[in-house]
Amino acid sequence: MAIDLKGRSFLTLKDFSGDEIRYLLDLAAALKAKKKAGVPGDSLKGKNIVLMFDKTSTRTRCSFEVAARDEGAGVTYLDKNGSQVGKKESIEDSAKVLGRFYDGIEYRGYDQALVEDLARFSGVPVWNGLTDIDHPTQALADVLTLMENTAKPLNECRIVFCGDTRNNVAYCLMYICCKLGIDFYGWGPAALAPAADVVDYCRAEGAKSGARIEYGSDIAGVKGADVIYTDIWASMGEEDKIPERVALLTPYRVTAEVLAA
Repeated sequence: MAIDLKGRSFLTLKDFSGDEIRYLLDLAAALKAKKKAGVPGDSLKGKNIVLMFDKTSTRTRCSFEVAARDEGAGVTYLDKNGSQVGKKESIEDSAKVLGRFYDGIEYRGYDQALVEDLARFSGVPVWNGLTDIDHPTQALADVLTLMENTAKPLNECRIVFCGDTRNNVAYCLMYICCKLGIDFYGWGPAALAPAADVVDYCRAEGAKSGARIEYGSDIAGVKGADVIYTDIWASMGEEDKIPERVALLTPYRVTAEVLAA
């Protein structure tokens, strides 16, 4: 089946079919191999992208900048102190202006609605580099790593996410697993369980792909994991909650017992 994603924004993996996600993974693998072989790229020659960061990041910024430049694009970086976006001008007006200057926009910040507004008003593709409820580029990178480190087909793999499973990284992993037929188990306390609507969506999609999407506090659920994904005590912006999270999450640390499960 021919896959054509030209002009599409990348706001959440929920917008993409399993075949489209697999196409993106295969494309990423091919681009990575080309770079490793020292073959210069020019697929973005003459293009310009802007990176809008309301939340700082080392890896997300560097990976977007290097990837764009490897393929010949120009890159502008804007942090929250470097523009008037959302301050003296509305998101709609800012999106329209940026869409005239740039061929694509990456946003990393807080509100999912903001990245959706950028896509709606800019007229150019927009890529979600992280919001409070999603992180689709992270999930692609993680599953590409799984592909590179196992000989098993993806639909025979099992990912276990430990700790706080109602955050953006856990959610995007659930989305990609349910689309690709990968079993997912969230191992953590009931107080930090994923939202019911997210679980319902992922289980419905998983019924189509063959993926089992589960959540629980039983260590037995870790058994058979091909990947054990760990997390920090509190997500960015929630540092004040670290003491209470330590108490909640200490039983779900990755220990020898977990690895032997």
